[in-house]
Amino acid sequence: MASIDAPRIRRQPVSVTRKMAASLPGLRDLARSKGLKIHHLGAGYPHPEVTDPRGFLAHQAAYFAHLEAAEGLNDPDQVPEHLRESFSYTDTLGPVTTREVFARVYGRDWGVDIDPGRLIPTVGATGGISLMCSLFERPGTPVAYITDAPTYAGFLARAGLCQHARIFSVEMDGEGPIPDRLRAQIRAAREAGCDVPFYYTVPDGHNPAGFSFSQARREAVVAVAREEGVLIVEDAPYLYINYADAADRPRPFLSIAPEQTVHLFTGSKIGFPGPRVGFLYSDATVTIADGSEVSFKELALTEASGDILFQNPGALRGFEALLHDESFRERDSLWPVAETKLGVYRENRRILLDGLQAGLGDRPDAFHWTEPDAGFFSVFTFRTPGIRTDDEFCNGLVADHGVVAIPMYDFYPRDARARDPNAGLDQLRLSFCFTESTGEQRRRDLTEAVAAFCRAARAAAGV
Repeated sequence: MASIDAPRIRRQPVSVTRKMAASLPGLRDLARSKGLKIHHLGAGYPHPEVTDPRGFLAHQAAYFAHLEAAEGLNDPDQVPEHLRESFSYTDTLGPVTTREVFARVYGRDWGVDIDPGRLIPTVGATGGISLMCSLFERPGTPVAYITDAPTYAGFLARAGLCQHARIFSVEMDGEGPIPDRLRAQIRAAREAGCDVPFYYTVPDGHNPAGFSFSQARREAVVAVAREEGVLIVEDAPYLYINYADAADRPRPFLSIAPEQTVHLFTGSKIGFPGPRVGFLYSDATVTIADGSEVSFKELALTEASGDILFQNPGALRGFEALLHDESFRERDSLWPVAETKLGVYRENRRILLDGLQAGLGDRPDAFHWTEPDAGFFSVFTFRTPGIRTDDEFCNGLVADHGVVAIPMYDFYPRDARARDPNAGLDQLRLSFCFTESTGEQRRRDLTEAVAAFCRAARAAAGV
């Protein structure tokens, strides 16, 4: 095997979720050798009960037949336009009809006038994260990304690939990032000689923090971003996976300040995860090196075309089918689509929260957990001194109790752990979105998983 000299390449740390995935097969075998059932409270995957593609595939085929009939082709050898487009090269912006329909439906849901010409298709929201980082890393000068402590592991992984990028993280309270700390970290990054292009966050159903930002805190964040001249990158995978009453839902940053926001939409939770459909959208303008102001969309589109010159038109046209009802009329809203998912997730959330209350609610001095208004996660905190939720602790949960949960410490950026070496080491991320079963068996499995976790937590805390 040849050996090459690559002194500029650094080994990147492995995320906590990857470490758990790698160790899980052996831990499962150990647990099963003890007669233990495996309980899933770790995976943040869409549930198989809401991702059965058969109904969607039938609807997509019917929608495509509807498009073909609308073309009124008489020659049987003539290829319908939608079919030709779905299997041809299409430019980085993808099919215009998909963007036009999505702009109208999504805009109605969130009270925003979305310009379809500013919608840039991405490979899920993860592709949007990568695009944002690549755009601001290209000049090769020191760059700082502002984010939450804790924050999404996928963002940490992508940001860590750039050797001239640093993360400056912001502590949160129960409403969101603390505004004074947000401002202070932006200024600290600039004092360290870094450009500060954006603040990245997941404000609804925060992954991994397990709560949603309040409306007042969102407005305070917008005020800081405007004063300091930074963009807000709003990762919105759980915008529709929302359990709050409609009147109580905070507005996304996109609808509060579209000129200050880069919004990342993904179809993975509202539709299906496999096709990796996503969009990046912003009304922002930015000042570039020569002092001129340009549309952020133009910069992002140039960067995107260097990464994915030709989008996947078939996946985008399939998503377009989802934006139409059974009569092929354009949907007024995506909330009815979301409701088919929310029935399962709402029920799972209630099983988790009721189970935690039943098993641990008598000891609020020892245990605490968040009650998420959106998303897939609750963060569980041990209040008993001496418990350290590191890899060894989580491996023991699986081996001794059959419970899979994710430790929180690795979701904290490096600077947050430098400020507090114990950050996250009293916490676990509990996921209620995934089981390997469906229907009544899903309910039983999740109920058993929460009960097993409660027994394990009481044993660890000695209560």
